[in-house]
Amino acid sequence: MDSSDKLFNRQRSLHQILGGSFVADVVLWRRKDVTVGILVVTLFAWVVFERSGYTLLSLVSSVFFLLFAILFLWSKSAAILNRPAPPLPHLYLSEEMVNEAAYFIRNHINMILSVSEDIALGKDTNTYVKVSAGLMLVSVVGGLTDFLTLGYTSLVIVLTVPALYEKYEDQVDAYVLMAYRKLWLLYRKFDAVCVNKVSRLSLEKKKLS
Repeated sequence: MDSSDKLFNRQRSLHQILGGSFVADVVLWRRKDVTVGILVVTLFAWVVFERSGYTLLSLVSSVFFLLFAILFLWSKSAAILNRPAPPLPHLYLSEEMVNEAAYFIRNHINMILSVSEDIALGKDTNTYVKVSAGLMLVSVVGGLTDFLTLGYTSLVIVLTVPALYEKYEDQVDAYVLMAYRKLWLLYRKFDAVCVNKVSRLSLEKKKLS
């Protein structure tokens, strides 16, 4: 299919648009074991949160409590029975890792603050419209469901829609472009009718005056 017959006249493949990295492979099911594993684990987590009544804080606390209890008893019993201790790596956060994380967070926070300043001062109308539409959408969707269900649904969409689109790319592009052209023709006709009516009304007003 020619690039003019693709959405947005793109010339790159979907895999390249997604970065062509490990993440793109997972999203497009080129690493099926990883993708299926993510879906299964997130489904299990969603069921645990929804059905058991656990909150995120209570679940994390329970998991860490159980983990520390097991490791503590393992270490004590190993010392008594002359067995090897639990095979734990050295838990240490280097200064380089902290600096890289701080640099990454600072850059993104500054970018958000810069965009917020432009919106507040009325410098970027397009960004204001996009941000407002996004916040309104989040508000509406958030009122219909809870955060966990929204997160799980979003993950399922991310891991299924791109893969299905890549599989049926030519058919989807053809139907979408056909629908877009039909809507554009309807808009042109509607616009022409409205413009003609407005121009006739203005001429009639001028004649009457």
